[in-house]
Parts: sequence; C-alpha cells; structure tokens
Amino acid sequence: MDEDLGALCAWAGRRLAEAEQPVLAEHGLSMWQYVVLSALAHGSAPSQLVLAQQIHYDKTRLIALLDGLVTEGLVSRDPDPADRRARVVRLTPLGLRRHATVRAAIRVVEDGLLEGLDAETRRVLRSALAHLANAD
Repeated sequence: MDEDLGALCAWAGRRLAEAEQPVLAEHGLSMWQYVVLSALAHGSAPSQLVLAQQIHYDKTRLIALLDGLVTEGLVSRDPDPADRRARVVRLTPLGLRRHATVRAAIRVVEDGLLEGLDAETRRVLRSALAHLANAD
C-alpha cells in the first residue's frame, strides 16, 4: 500500500530536520535562520515583506528572526532608496561565508541520507519536491 504523500513528506521532513540539526547548531543557526540565509544567497530581498513571502514565514515573526541575524553580522537591513519605509535585506560577506559553510555540511548529511539513490533519481527527487513546495 502506498503511503499518503503528506505523511511521507512529514516523515522525510522530520528525518532531514533531525539529521541537519547538529550541523546547524554547530554553526549557531536555527533552521529558519538557515532558510533566510539560503533565500538571500540567491540575491537581496527588496523588502522584509517580500522575504517573508518568499520563505512562507509570518511577516510579524520575521523581524525577530532578522534581528538575530543582524546582531550576528550575517545580514543587513538597509533603507530602500525608493521607499524609506521599506528595508532591503541582504547577506553580509560574513553571512555569505557562513551560508556556504553550512550548506556544504548539510549537503554531506543529505548525501548520507540519499545513499543508494543514483544522481538522476536525486535530481528528480529535488525537482519534484521543489515543484510541490512552490505549487499554488
């Protein structure tokens, strides 16, 4: 009998989170902080609201999350020249380095979990999960 996709994703997500937690802790990050760094590694966010939408995170809780990252020197929030009420959020050089280090360590963990799957199967899995995560 095939398991429901939701249950499989929940179990897989829990397993991934448990496996990645020690890596994140070693580098002083929570999973959500890593998610923010990962989103910003693709480019700055034009506003905190846009960042919250990109990572599917409550905009009111994002402020505290960003405050911690700013305190650590990993991100900056600068006034948007076009709208003084908005803040452009971007990685600092330290944030770029920390993200790259953590991402490399997480890839090692993922490779261990995906051992036994060939490269094409891994690519299809990532593609399918990305599609599911971004479906409206």
